[in-house]
Amino acid sequence: MTTTRFAPSPTGYIHVGNLRTALMNYLIARKAGGTFILRIDDTDPERSKEEYVDAIKQDLEWLGLNWDRVERQSERLDRYAEAAEKLREIGRFYEAFETPTELDLKRKKQLNMGKPPVYDRAALNLSDAEKEALRAERGNGVWRFKLNHERIEWTDGILGDISIDAASVSDPVLIRGDGQVLYTIASVVDDTEMGVTDVVRGSDHVTNTATQIQIIDALGGQCPNFAHHSLLTGPQGEALSKRLGTLALRDLREQGVQPMALLSLMARLGSSDPVELRADMAELVDGFDLSRFGAAPTKFDVQDLFPLTAKHLQSLTLSEVSDAVADAGVPPELAEPFWAMARENITTLADLKGWWELCRDGAEPLIDDEDRDFVSEAMALLPEGPFDGETWGDWTKAVKEVTGRKGKGLFMPLRKALTGMERGPEMATLLPLLQVIRARN
Repeated sequence: MTTTRFAPSPTGYIHVGNLRTALMNYLIARKAGGTFILRIDDTDPERSKEEYVDAIKQDLEWLGLNWDRVERQSERLDRYAEAAEKLREIGRFYEAFETPTELDLKRKKQLNMGKPPVYDRAALNLSDAEKEALRAERGNGVWRFKLNHERIEWTDGILGDISIDAASVSDPVLIRGDGQVLYTIASVVDDTEMGVTDVVRGSDHVTNTATQIQIIDALGGQCPNFAHHSLLTGPQGEALSKRLGTLALRDLREQGVQPMALLSLMARLGSSDPVELRADMAELVDGFDLSRFGAAPTKFDVQDLFPLTAKHLQSLTLSEVSDAVADAGVPPELAEPFWAMARENITTLADLKGWWELCRDGAEPLIDDEDRDFVSEAMALLPEGPFDGETWGDWTKAVKEVTGRKGKGLFMPLRKALTGMERGPEMATLLPLLQVIRARN
């Protein structure tokens, strides 16, 4: 059975980069009728916070990315310890004691010699006595996985055939000196024991994948199908990493972005398929094809979310937005005609308040000097009411016959006089609502 996972660290809020990974794994699982696991990577006790765990769940629920089960890596430390012991037993795990400064000097020396800046495995030559002396002096060392120096190859679901020379990669640190288990081994153990079949993540993990393939093999596990999606850039191709903190999902939600707008964009961004607003999750699942995504950096512009949000809102019925309409202050008996008027003229639900204030209080007339006599004459022709859907047409027809004005010269001055704006809802829809509300006040 197809099993995927999303493994965020609870050290901050989910941003659009995280979402891309979560969504791809979710869609793969749902399209195959498989399992989607939410795995909390909380092995770092200093930085992991429960408030972020809750926030991650809230953001995923807001989007409708429902998981089948939750796993927490902090509850599986014994499994990682067993894996580490097995690697020691087979001679693939060794303790190293270099300080960050010493490692930096080694890298610089190798670069100056034209060599790849990889760890030189000096720790493998330490005697037991030397190790004891270093522990006494510096404390426990880090534990590195000993790579076999051979080519590591796999067929990537997005990037195609990948081949990496393990000799060009440093033996990865899997356990820190303070005992903290790092992502590289924790993820391997979890993916293996949880039966994860497919892993999609960012292209910055390609080297991690190469080392993890060897770790999986050393532990006797089954490699999942790996795919690495492109990284997001800003709209001009600039690095987005420094801006991700301002693109948290909860910030987008606060700005009024609708879930289906965000999902519709992120499910197709970077693929050969056009970005189109989808009606529901089922449409996204049915149309998802990992092979249609490319390797080139993918431009993301947050402004693209707002036209999609506006289009989504236009498709909603009153029952689907009733809370937002009520929050804007609209009385229940006026909610239906108000939504019919406003739905085509909002970008986010926050815009409803402004339209209600216009209907309730009116607007300061906007009348150009050359139109003052015309507007005065037109207002004298406005019938007493009650107004209905035909009033605007009948009134402007009468004004045209009396004044001779037509087209924009007829309609625009009247719109501006009634609403204080040059653009807005169809006046045939707005005029009755203005009349009804003012009659109530």
